[in-house]
Amino acid sequence: MERVIYHCDCNSFYCSVELLSHPELRTVPTAVCGDPKSRHGIILAKNEPAKKFGVRTAETIWQARQKCPELVLLPPTRRLYAEYSKKVNAIYDRFTDLIEPFGIDESWLDVTGTLHLFGGDPKALADRIRNTVREELGLTISVGVSFNKVFAKLGSDYKKPDATTVISRENFKEIVWPLPVTDLLFVGRAAAKVLAQYGVTTIGALAAFDRNALTELLGKQGSQLWEYANGLEHSPVAPAGTYTPPKSVGNGETFSHNLTRRDEVRRGVAMLADQVAVRLRKHGMKAATLQVAIRDPGFKDICRQRPLDAPTSTARELFQAAMDIIARSWKPGAPIRAITLTASGLVPEGEAVEQLDLFQAAAPRQRDRVEKLERAMDAIRSKYGSGAVTVAALAPEREPEEDGDVPF
Repeated sequence: MERVIYHCDCNSFYCSVELLSHPELRTVPTAVCGDPKSRHGIILAKNEPAKKFGVRTAETIWQARQKCPELVLLPPTRRLYAEYSKKVNAIYDRFTDLIEPFGIDESWLDVTGTLHLFGGDPKALADRIRNTVREELGLTISVGVSFNKVFAKLGSDYKKPDATTVISRENFKEIVWPLPVTDLLFVGRAAAKVLAQYGVTTIGALAAFDRNALTELLGKQGSQLWEYANGLEHSPVAPAGTYTPPKSVGNGETFSHNLTRRDEVRRGVAMLADQVAVRLRKHGMKAATLQVAIRDPGFKDICRQRPLDAPTSTARELFQAAMDIIARSWKPGAPIRAITLTASGLVPEGEAVEQLDLFQAAAPRQRDRVEKLERAMDAIRSKYGSGAVTVAALAPEREPEEDGDVPF
């Protein structure tokens, strides 16, 4: 039986939720943004009138106001977003129990086994779900209907807001293949740059490219993207509540002022390493690779990564690896606006195997002691709050320098 998969995407979710309390702003260019004072001043969501001025998600407030001087800015109310996300998914649950959230405002639904209960017409049921969300919650969603998850997501992006798009085996070449290759799920900037060098700028060009050549260019991801472009993706929609281990864990911070001194960078990196390590342990995973992304005040980014000596979930090892990457790739004294640490190559704790070195026989024992210490910190924080234990011992607040402040 051909699967029937929906991808349901709440339109301008943050902004739409905020406008439920501010109906007078529905026809006024409005955006939800971070706090400019703490330098998180980027656009998180915008309504349709703001889109007409070219306001885009993730651009700075300054850039948005250059396009639309009258733009109304609202602070985010994250508690409300979580609440409405649950309400939307509760509506989906009336139609199927196969619901896989993809972020706070998107979900895949597999209605293959329940479609006959609601008339048997995939588009009609998608329209019914859209109408139910609009009537009961005052929010609009766009729905992509297809035979796999990747094309269903392309469908929900194809026409917005409040629309249903059906991508079938009969029409997917006509609809999907002319789209930019960057519209395809998991085609990031790095992959798109490589593909562009070979003239691959559309999904159709990717589908026609030699599969083996793609694998040589992009590794395993190349073969996977070729399957996506040709409609061969077949991963299941996970039942509601099913736990899916993460493929990577990352935390980033935009700092209140540019970091230039070594002690400032150490404190910032220590905080991020601790956050990533806590999340790794929460998921029961260890990381084999660490990536560091550094952004300067001009919003120029560099990303570097390195394999870790052994899979780890300790803040200390992540911190040391991150500082090593920064020391090798960042000019001393150059200002840093933001840093992001991303742990990848994740393996379950019980499957993490360490190569023993005859000359470093004590290393595994030392790592075990550090891990036990950090797990004890997790327990203390769980009981007394996240601020009960700090990472000061991980990164000293200040290191004495004979000639004053020397950047890392």
